[in-house]
Amino acid sequence: MTYAGRAATPATDAVRAARDRLFAHATDYDGAVDGFSWPRPKTFNFALEWFDVVAGENPDRPAVTIVGADLEARSWTYGALAQRSDQVANWLVSLGIGRGAHVIVMLDNSIELWEVMLGIGKAGAVSIPTSTLLSASDLAYRVEKGEVDAIVSLTSLADRVAGISADVLRIGVGGAAPEGWHDFAASIDAPETFEPDGPTPADDTSLLYFTSGTTNRPKLVEHTQISYPVGHLSTMWWLGLRPGDVHLNISSPGWAKHAWSSFYSPFLAEATVFVFNYDRFDAGVLMNVMDVHHVSTFCAPPTVWRMLIQADLGQLTRPPRELVGAGEPLNPEVISRVRRAWGSTIRDGYGQTEMTCCVGNSPGQTVKDGSMGRPTPGYPVVLVDPATGELAETEGEVCLDLAQNPLGLMKGYYKDTQATEASRVGGYHHTGDIASRDSDGYLTYVGRADDVFKASDYKISPFELESVLLEHDLVIEAAVVPSPDAVRLSVPKAYVRVTDAALAAPDETARSIFAHAHERLSAHLWVRIIEFVPDLPKTISGKIRRVELRAREAERVASGDDAGQHRDRDYR
Repeated sequence: MTYAGRAATPATDAVRAARDRLFAHATDYDGAVDGFSWPRPKTFNFALEWFDVVAGENPDRPAVTIVGADLEARSWTYGALAQRSDQVANWLVSLGIGRGAHVIVMLDNSIELWEVMLGIGKAGAVSIPTSTLLSASDLAYRVEKGEVDAIVSLTSLADRVAGISADVLRIGVGGAAPEGWHDFAASIDAPETFEPDGPTPADDTSLLYFTSGTTNRPKLVEHTQISYPVGHLSTMWWLGLRPGDVHLNISSPGWAKHAWSSFYSPFLAEATVFVFNYDRFDAGVLMNVMDVHHVSTFCAPPTVWRMLIQADLGQLTRPPRELVGAGEPLNPEVISRVRRAWGSTIRDGYGQTEMTCCVGNSPGQTVKDGSMGRPTPGYPVVLVDPATGELAETEGEVCLDLAQNPLGLMKGYYKDTQATEASRVGGYHHTGDIASRDSDGYLTYVGRADDVFKASDYKISPFELESVLLEHDLVIEAAVVPSPDAVRLSVPKAYVRVTDAALAAPDETARSIFAHAHERLSAHLWVRIIEFVPDLPKTISGKIRRVELRAREAERVASGDDAGQHRDRDYR
């Protein structure tokens, strides 16, 4: 049976008009930015008033394609997913999960994830996407902080849920549901047509996302029915998505980037979300899958890009039309090597869990390697001097002008007035990230405000030094932090992960890395200490926890422990 779809509403038409305007200026930066205005409907439900409408217009277009580790592929059409999520919505409501209920979604990249997210949206409930890698204590924190009513989880993770209050309803996906749980498979018997109990106010909460917590405990970001669902028009435009595209985003569910590139942006563009569930990363296999399935747009974090360039990029015979990087800044060396192999440039962008893509190198524009790009349509991005709170021209904290009310910005930190007010000082939303701006308006990431440090009265950006270190053939990962110094206040120290072969001769490797850095950096920026490590501490989402490394280094210096330290003065 062909899915009939739902009728477009004025809100649907307003979102479509804004989207089509961005399509018309896909490679015209000035045309896209000038005169753009966010649609601001009073009521809107993304699943009902966008996804279901699109599904009725293109019911047979693939919405999600998943390739397993065995390289078998399966696709679900817009029509099939719309109808299936109607069933899920009906079933959830029958369990008491209705408008305003808070639901943790702890699933992997299986089709149930999209069914559940759309079903929760149709019911007017609130999704709290959560990583499957969380420990039991991390999950318990999120249940309490998020005032959770229900958890939808893989049954294989039942042990993580065991300590949660029995008042929290449990729904199991995959395998037999444990005692006291509801089996998601039962939703297949629910009615295939869902009728909402009324319109969804645009200011209602739609999503609660925990931040990655690189410097402290994760905060809980609150998004409305339009801030992410409609705000990701900016992300769609930055990604360069078009109707019918096959979009591969390498990202784990539970983090905001998954919502960015594996949910809202592709569906806004009427494209296909493409997933490759590999057991172990293999660059050659990934490129083969991309070739076979004609992936047209590709988004990956820096870690994946760095692993890709270790392989023969020539294995990919039909490179995607659009290449983007996100999650953390991408180092220029990676960008140049991919460009030489594929003839296309990886376009970096910038945003946070708190907002959609607000800065990006957009399609068709000059890309300055190492730059995050320019402000995206609808985003009033300014630089603010952290010391004075005044607007800055060339370097400062990346902020959003709240007077212009950017639609894609969060409602606030959930039930945390103090944190919300702290992020909104002087009429600006403060990101905590420092950037520089050139005469053409391009922004370049400098570092987190609390990562930048001074050495001999010179300001040091860890990212700048790390970018140089990563150009060395033996370096896999690097993180630069200040090492306390009695004379210089601090000196740059690099925690470095190198190849196994390089570890066999650590002194020679250190000498080579110091020489490499000396050739490429001014003397006041030289890395003074190197410590080789097997791994770098990271958040579950993969971001380096420099705060932990700073503390580790301060403790080492205080104790006088010099074991394993390679100093540049010893190799001159």
